[in-house]
Amino acid sequence: MINGTYHSFNETVHDNDEITLIFDFPPRSADQIYLPGHRKIDIAYEDNDILVVNKAANIKTHPNLATENDSLFNDVQAYLSPNKPYMVHRIDMLTTGLVLIAKTPYLVPILNRQLTKKILQRQYLAIVDLNKPIGDQGTIDLPIGRDQTDKRKREVIATGDPAQTDYKVLKKSNRFALLKLNLHTGRTHQIRVHLAASNWPIVNDELYNSAIPSGNMMLTAYKLQYQIPFSNKTKIVEISPTAEMRQFIQDHNLT
Repeated sequence: MINGTYHSFNETVHDNDEITLIFDFPPRSADQIYLPGHRKIDIAYEDNDILVVNKAANIKTHPNLATENDSLFNDVQAYLSPNKPYMVHRIDMLTTGLVLIAKTPYLVPILNRQLTKKILQRQYLAIVDLNKPIGDQGTIDLPIGRDQTDKRKREVIATGDPAQTDYKVLKKSNRFALLKLNLHTGRTHQIRVHLAASNWPIVNDELYNSAIPSGNMMLTAYKLQYQIPFSNKTKIVEISPTAEMRQFIQDHNLT
């Protein structure tokens, strides 16, 4: 609608015209209905359309079954009720950090397009074991596919999907390094697989590091950038590393 009346899509609009978009969405499917959770969510940013939450370790982003109530989305459902959350992306259960959630369904295809076009970007911090020397920065370009022996895992395999990860060393010691990581692709477990394949497995990664874990996995989605829908403005949301990561950096003298 333009100024309160219906027009065709090829209608020319002018300065100060008021444009109204009307969306008619089908009812939510069974896997889009979430039971309310029981934990308080850690809100990094919120406006009328978008919620960015800092997910804790060992919590699934999304329930596998409609009967579950222990994922992040269950907790968000309790917070937003009677309104509903809409998923844009997810992070691994063991990974901490920022998850962007749409409050209305019409934003989902807009934000999905931003993901595809690399307008919506996510950056990570990881602390890794230095099983071999590491340069100041670089790109890991190795294909990733399903692990042939363990269905929980992925592996670098010639027949896998292309995957590229940029890394930059922020701090390090002889044994460990703090890395900033940027994804060019979004394969399952991409950062974990790429770093392990490079002999820099993430500290406390129970799937890809042979060392016995002594705490939570040291990987966090610390920065998220996107274009505010229906605007040319960029929004950046950033959090600090987890308290556990900060303590590890101090205890192991990463400089």
